[in-house]
Amino acid sequence: MSQTPAVPRILIVKLSSLGDVVHAMPAVQDLRLAYPQAQIDWVVEAAFAPLVARCEGVQQVIPCALRQWRKAPFSARTRSEWRAFKTRLQAQAYDAVIDLQGLSKSALVSWLARTTPGGKRYGLANQTEGSGFEAPARWVADVAIEIEPHVHAVQRSRILCAAGLGYVLQGPAQWGLRPGALVSVQPVKQGDNPFVPKKAVVALVHGTSRADKEWPQSSWVELGRRLNHAGFAVALLHGNAAEKATSEAIAAQLHDAWVWPAMALDAMTDTLAHCAGAVGVDSGVSHIAVALDLPHVQIYNFDTAWRTGPEVLAGTDAATAPRLPLRQVSVYGQPQPTVDAVWEAWDGLATPVLCQ
Repeated sequence: MSQTPAVPRILIVKLSSLGDVVHAMPAVQDLRLAYPQAQIDWVVEAAFAPLVARCEGVQQVIPCALRQWRKAPFSARTRSEWRAFKTRLQAQAYDAVIDLQGLSKSALVSWLARTTPGGKRYGLANQTEGSGFEAPARWVADVAIEIEPHVHAVQRSRILCAAGLGYVLQGPAQWGLRPGALVSVQPVKQGDNPFVPKKAVVALVHGTSRADKEWPQSSWVELGRRLNHAGFAVALLHGNAAEKATSEAIAAQLHDAWVWPAMALDAMTDTLAHCAGAVGVDSGVSHIAVALDLPHVQIYNFDTAWRTGPEVLAGTDAATAPRLPLRQVSVYGQPQPTVDAVWEAWDGLATPVLCQ
């Protein structure tokens, strides 16, 4: 029986968006298990580089700024930054270049990357439900892998890597997202630690780039009141001025809530990791809460949780799922889930104790 050859140098190409980047992290953990000695590098949009740097097993993060460069493709700054990116990308040859995105932009990066004499480029051969796919991804790949169309976003990346590099997936997904040192997000009095609260903190992730994914402000207020009554403090996140205004409006109607200041993605991840749990809409930050293994309820206005939401353990069904203490669940409703449905889901989670 022949042994699978060692693959010491692997390049992951997954550029964006935030949620998609998070969903690719378990594939890195699989690669680490299959090839413990591998050097794994990752090309990603610069905005998400601090998060990828917190993914266990990633040795080098290679940031690019394709979103920015395409706004002014012929400017001197773009040309200079593009040359610097190519130099860094091509500084090392890889035994495997794995395009987990399947788009023209990721195919371009895969094509530009150098491979060793026996190295290969791997990519998707087809589109899966709810995900983008463009033909260059298949043309560039030396090995294009057919994926079952009805597949969870996390499993798509895991399956592609396993099929391409010849190993068998072992167990449920592990994200390997390790938070850094705690960042203070409140004014600190001398001798105080803002994260030794009298009450456990639940983060409410209401922000999303799509209006049709939002949950009504009145529902957030009612949920926050129930959390306060149950003994939890509430933290409200925001990523822009409009989301900050919403956070402030919600907090103003609660008796134990505070609005986080604007934070970089890495600082936000580190701070979120110290919360007792989170409730959020389908968004990148909400998926970070999943990767951090926080008790979490994810809210869906569309029946797409099967593709991007927390996965139910294999073998569960309608008869056994209610008895299974889950840490993370998705709640779907039209036109949106009710507060009662979200609260019931939260109340049924395997949550930590309120106070230490």
